[in-house]
Amino acid sequence: MPEVHLHIVSFTIPYPPNYGGAIDVFYKIRALHSAGVKVHLHCFLYDRKPSQELERYCHEVHYYPRKTNLKSALTWKPYIVYSRRSNQLLDALKKDDFPILFEGLHSCYYLSHPTLKNRIKIYRESNIEHLYYFHLSKAESNLPKKLYYILSSLKLKAFQGILSHASMMLTVSKEDNEYLSRKFPGVPVEYLPSFHKDEEVKSLTGKGDFALYQGNLSVAENDKAAAYLIKEVFKETGIHFIVAGMNPTRSLERLVSKIPNVTIIPNPTHEEMCNLISAAQVNILVTFQPTGLKLKLLNALFNGRYCLVNPGMVVGTELGSLCETGTNANELRQKIKELMCQPFTEEQLSLRREQLLKYHSNKENCIRLLNLLSLFPCYENT
Repeated sequence: MPEVHLHIVSFTIPYPPNYGGAIDVFYKIRALHSAGVKVHLHCFLYDRKPSQELERYCHEVHYYPRKTNLKSALTWKPYIVYSRRSNQLLDALKKDDFPILFEGLHSCYYLSHPTLKNRIKIYRESNIEHLYYFHLSKAESNLPKKLYYILSSLKLKAFQGILSHASMMLTVSKEDNEYLSRKFPGVPVEYLPSFHKDEEVKSLTGKGDFALYQGNLSVAENDKAAAYLIKEVFKETGIHFIVAGMNPTRSLERLVSKIPNVTIIPNPTHEEMCNLISAAQVNILVTFQPTGLKLKLLNALFNGRYCLVNPGMVVGTELGSLCETGTNANELRQKIKELMCQPFTEEQLSLRREQLLKYHSNKENCIRLLNLLSLFPCYENT
């Protein structure tokens, strides 16, 4: 059997895999390595250091400095794209004819380049980016940031047309799959759920004594969600509610200090966060931005007891049947009161294992990715 090689252009250094996009990229690389694929990884340096861990799973790793200067902002191309241009990257991609997987719209600066015209080019979607930035603008109260998000949304919507140059698109949610299929009828679009860290469901049965919300608390969307849950759902319930995550805002910390039954844990270690998710009676997750797949929900389902969500968390996925749902604050409050009294049972755990591993097995999704690549006639010659 001939060797299989694949270029992956990543928007960041995907190690450590401690947030959504990096998680999908890193565990995809690891799964491909286990399947014998020679991964040629290309990633951009800006807020992370080169990682020896990536050398274990990649045939080669290339790093390129991200151009985070004023010139990258003063253009009609999106800053998140234009700042990730590199002649060295283009030269490396041109050295062979291996397929190229572009991770996120961020990495697609060279997707339409004429020298790559005849290459297999796969776009891996993680969000409908202009909608994501539009929702960030709605959640942001700081005026300069709000204007930046609005302008970025407009630029990203215009730039999205470059995806017509992709050979195939891979989406993380069924809703995003439908959107891109409508927008680009000439490009095959396939639903391929995000890769993640878990190979088995480890949820504990029985009961915990607190509810948990977790996420990157420096992101306006997550800050807004945490504040909403504190003020509209948990205040005056007497239920112990823990908010945990990276870099909480001062306003969120001030809010928590006024509510006796709410605790905030800033910047927990990976081990501390895992223990919180596992020990909680209810992992509660809400979003006001129903795009992409929320990997923290997968984490909670693989490792926690009950998951309580609003509809936006499960839109475009097959995870709704594994979660309890509340459409507004009153419903969420009522559900949380009920769930805090109900042990998580072996029967529920068995059903969760069956459903999660049906759609979210890294091994099976890696096989599917390789099968999709094999549909292209020139792929077998790589």
